[in-house]
Amino acid sequence: MNAIIIDDENKARQLLKTILVEYCPQIKEVYDAEDLLLGVASIKKHKPDVVFLDIEMPEYSGLQILDFIDQKDFDFEIIFTTAYSEYAIKAFKFSAIDYLMKPLRPKQIQEAIIKLEKQVKKNRVYDKLQELCYAFKSNSFAKIALPTGEGVHFFDIENIICFKADGMYTRVFSISEDSLLISRPLKYFADLLAERTSFYRPHRSFLINLKHIQQFVKKDGSYLLMKRDIVVSISKEKREEFLSFVNTI
Repeated sequence: MNAIIIDDENKARQLLKTILVEYCPQIKEVYDAEDLLLGVASIKKHKPDVVFLDIEMPEYSGLQILDFIDQKDFDFEIIFTTAYSEYAIKAFKFSAIDYLMKPLRPKQIQEAIIKLEKQVKKNRVYDKLQELCYAFKSNSFAKIALPTGEGVHFFDIENIICFKADGMYTRVFSISEDSLLISRPLKYFADLLAERTSFYRPHRSFLINLKHIQQFVKKDGSYLLMKRDIVVSISKEKREEFLSFVNTI
């Protein structure tokens, strides 16, 4: 595997290069560039497997890489290196873009490379970057990226009916597509969507979109009937809370 580091800070580039050389034997060649344009030229010349890309740089942001490389040429993975805010981290999660928080440490670099090796194919990096850029520009998250064994599926958040726990995985149901099994626990999505008032967790095994409730059924211990006839349980301790919650909407 070959890597390119794009970062305007020389110390940051040298630190990451040292970590890759000393701790990641999978990486055979490491190139670096001090700005985006030099980095793009290096990408076109060296055809890397992975690009470590800083976001905040003079003249051009790392996010502007979309302006300089054609979609057909995105045959490499991108890992952003950032000291950005909590908001930005949520943007990365929604778009399924990999990121590393500065200051960088050997262990997190090793884990990122191991994760990269396990990927069978490039998971629509161009689409993921577009979604990330949209989130930064609009200050909103209209879609969520759901990684599966086949690649990455982008769902409109408002079209998701519910998330259902399936062991350490989560099954996602939407109004227009078959369910998807995602290699994330339900808590991951509960935390990610915690600020969206339309999502509620009536049971430890479910996270639902309140906009897609069809009926609240009191018999048989109480349950919810969602769109597409999906039945969602309500735990006893959540029943009164749920009724109070929906009355405020």
